[in-house]
Amino acid sequence: MCKLGSLLLVSCCIISVAQQSPPASKTVSYSLGLIWENVAHDFAAMAEAMPEDRWNFKPTQGKFANVRTFGEQVKHVACANEAWARKINGDKKLPERCDLGGPNGATTKAEIIAYFHQSIHLMDDVIVSTNLGNLQQSLPGPYFGDTRLACLNAALWHMSDHYGQLVIYLRMNGLIPPASQ
Repeated sequence: MCKLGSLLLVSCCIISVAQQSPPASKTVSYSLGLIWENVAHDFAAMAEAMPEDRWNFKPTQGKFANVRTFGEQVKHVACANEAWARKINGDKKLPERCDLGGPNGATTKAEIIAYFHQSIHLMDDVIVSTNLGNLQQSLPGPYFGDTRLACLNAALWHMSDHYGQLVIYLRMNGLIPPASQ
């Protein structure tokens, strides 16, 4: 009898759960934001982990012609984030020469990290305003991506790509990236 009662109880629980309505679907901005937030957090923590006296570090052994320093890489990512956010928002005045760090005058670790955080906030605002209706919004102009979705994907890919490069810079300096600790 005890087995029958247990079976009946489990069956009732399964039926009860099965009859509940499915969870509310997540929004586009929620889905994009979840990934963006994780990548931005890891990138910021990695940037903070490199001591300021090593922000001018760049690999030299091997074929590394024209490679950026650690600080230049972080500033480049900040400029690109700003450019994509402004492009998506329809701003006609986009930062120029992000490949060289752009027009922002930041030079110290603190200034570049502040610039990076500003660029993240610009992208956060863009992501919050993204929905199914504007994903395919046409966005002509410079910087990769001809739609909102393409620009957001490019920004995410770009920051992830540079994160991977800078993890190597950290490890070449005997440091473990915070996300790997």
